[in-house]
Amino acid sequence: MTWCTAFELKPKPLQLQESSMSKKSQHPTSRRGDIQRIFQCYASDHDNLLTSSTLLMFLLREQMEVSANEETATALIDRYEVDETARVKRSMTFGGFLRLMESKDCCVFDQSHTCVYQDMTQPLCHYFISSSHNTYLTGDQLVGKSNLDAYISALRRGCRCLEIDCWDGPEMEPIVYHGYTLTSKILFKDVITTVKEYAFMASPYPIILSLENHCSRGQQEVMAHYLTSILGDLLLDTSLTLDTHGELPSPEKKKVVVAQALSDLVIYTKSVKFISFVQSRVNQQFYENTSFAEKKAKKLVKHSGAVFVLHNARFLSRVYPAGSRTLSSNFNPQEFWNAGIQLAALNLQSLGLPMDLNNGRFQGNGGSGYILKPLFLQSRESSFDPNAFKHNLKPAHLLLKVISGANLPSPRTGKALDPFVRVEIHGVVSDCCKRQTDAVKHNALNPRWDDAMNFTIDAPELALIRFSVRDQIGLLKSEFAGQYTLPFTSMKKGYRWVPLLSREGYSLDPASLFVFVWYS
Repeated sequence: MTWCTAFELKPKPLQLQESSMSKKSQHPTSRRGDIQRIFQCYASDHDNLLTSSTLLMFLLREQMEVSANEETATALIDRYEVDETARVKRSMTFGGFLRLMESKDCCVFDQSHTCVYQDMTQPLCHYFISSSHNTYLTGDQLVGKSNLDAYISALRRGCRCLEIDCWDGPEMEPIVYHGYTLTSKILFKDVITTVKEYAFMASPYPIILSLENHCSRGQQEVMAHYLTSILGDLLLDTSLTLDTHGELPSPEKKKVVVAQALSDLVIYTKSVKFISFVQSRVNQQFYENTSFAEKKAKKLVKHSGAVFVLHNARFLSRVYPAGSRTLSSNFNPQEFWNAGIQLAALNLQSLGLPMDLNNGRFQGNGGSGYILKPLFLQSRESSFDPNAFKHNLKPAHLLLKVISGANLPSPRTGKALDPFVRVEIHGVVSDCCKRQTDAVKHNALNPRWDDAMNFTIDAPELALIRFSVRDQIGLLKSEFAGQYTLPFTSMKKGYRWVPLLSREGYSLDPASLFVFVWYS
């Protein structure tokens, strides 16, 4: 570490002091004075440029890019430097350095995780699987519209478990809607056609169709006909292996899997009623899964968390929102992931913290919709208890400095933004906490906080980090301005750029945060 590092692994961070800076051109009032000062720590006194060697030094010392070499530095100069004279010298101006620091190469999210990097040959029960509830709905559970676009949206987001509520329709055409409500209706055959068209656009890995079947025998036969005739070879309709090991197939078996209905087509996800963990351990087959109402699952996690973990090391479990959530609100999926539950089904049309966590969880592994569970949630001999306050795991010590922001979204009211940043840890019970900076008055363009925060994370492989930018509008009141959520295991060390997303999950570019991350 050089003397200009924002902080090292010490109880208190070292601060960048203006008085200790070199007297060469500092431009402390420039648009990004924080980045300017980092640049000056490595730039040459002679020509105020970073050479490929000093850029490499920055990458190794500050960014912890341990695999970087001279070729890495030269490639970054070619990518981000627009000054021809500097490029010829294999050097970088401040303009090029600023472009680098605001690029994906310096994003807080590890860009190698934008591709599939995890082992995809494990049984399905070893993965968290991106799942939706009442996928057909675009609004609430009572009078909301059913629309094929909802399936398209879910599939484009990498969702791998879709729910289809099937009812008898006129002229022997099964329909899809939320039964006994005023939600609008769509044809089952149109849903399956849509699934076929968009199934593998975002992810090549298996889709589970969760059919809530309320149809008569005659219309069930129609459903089976549509599944086989429309999906064709995409449909898993025979066992993939001899199942000699009594295990579910891996996601590498890229097919559409039908769950919970039409027994002749159900191969690996036959739904059975949950009676008890003892009964499941003795009688449940590996290809059978159970669905839990939210309240039932909460009770089991709370009172039998360690046993639930062992259950989910063998079988697929799905949790769906309580029937009382008529406005399509969502539960917090983290508490169910903590117990190894694979399918935490959410109303994808709803906004807020649960969807932020879901999007953060599944943005990794190439957005495939499959995230490999930690080893302690895979093992059939695991002693992990999600409710414990101490875990027999290697904890992570996180030091995070929120330095500044840039181009933050202004309130719709037109008033000046008084922004602060809340950093939240979402994970096992013992890890959940939050810290926040003070608010900066009337500054959305370039607020500066320089606030260091310390966290100890007992189960880092389950933890999500959420950066929430809020507008202070009163002594105890604030409003959402932007957020970004990512798994702790996907967070890069060093000086990092944090892209901000809207409440709907869309990019707010160029709005961003600038932070320094260190963990051990």
